[in-house]
Amino acid sequence: MLISLSVLCVLFAIQTSHAGNDTPTINELGNASYSGIEDGPVTLSDGSWEGKPYSEDSASRPRVGLVEDIHFTGDLDGDGKNEAVAFLWQNTGGTGNYIHIAVMSNENGTVRNRATALVGDRVKLIGGEISDGTVVLEVLQGGETDAMCCPTMLATRRWTLDAGQLKEGVIEKTGALSLSMLDGSEWKLSQLERGKPIDKKIEVTLTFAGDRISGKSACNRYSAGIQEGANAGDVKIGQSMGTMMACPEELMAVEQKYMDTLSKVTGFSFSAGKLMLNGTQGDGAPVSMLFARAVTDNP
Repeated sequence: MLISLSVLCVLFAIQTSHAGNDTPTINELGNASYSGIEDGPVTLSDGSWEGKPYSEDSASRPRVGLVEDIHFTGDLDGDGKNEAVAFLWQNTGGTGNYIHIAVMSNENGTVRNRATALVGDRVKLIGGEISDGTVVLEVLQGGETDAMCCPTMLATRRWTLDAGQLKEGVIEKTGALSLSMLDGSEWKLSQLERGKPIDKKIEVTLTFAGDRISGKSACNRYSAGIQEGANAGDVKIGQSMGTMMACPEELMAVEQKYMDTLSKVTGFSFSAGKLMLNGTQGDGAPVSMLFARAVTDNP
């Protein structure tokens, strides 16, 4: 069974927009205290926390941060009030990047961490919701033969809040990473380079339809063929075609860089609910573009 992105990729936005006045805000989540991640509670400040170095002569130290692009709300305990479900990353100085799920509530003006659970190391979050008192997540995680860096197994995972603990049910494997799961979906570029958000006034879009991709490249329209590669998550993008309108220099510069980067793409994955296209430049430098679900694309 393959996941339908036309439904699940908008679930985070839907859940967040339903938050009530008594539900913790994203700002409150970024300055709250969380237990169950490190040995003791960690209190975030503007979305992050750093512990002491592991040794006096070491630069390595524990770090925890809020995954700001993802949180959603709903009534988990049946009391008629919404809780917030937040996600945090944890790095202990090595290559691992552990993802945790936390349930937060607003009690008399104080944000409290009700429960926290480990999702896993380098698990990619695709979508999720609170349904019938259960947290439901669609994730990309490592299969039996996957390298830790590159998970390709799709899974549905569920947690319930019980006596102050998040208890996970049986993990449901739903398929492997495939281009077919993107068919019919539409995305908007949010980062042309990892860590550098694109100006929100500039519109670069990406639509998947069968064996073709198309969209707006800041100024012009473009299209190209796309095929599965040899391994799950690998893709081959063909020669692009496009219109040839002239636009302001700023848009043309973004368009040229986007189209050049797109031609270097060799794979796709997900990161914090966003679509990630990756590849390698001619000099060996990595290519990594992030796309948010287009709000004009209805489920």
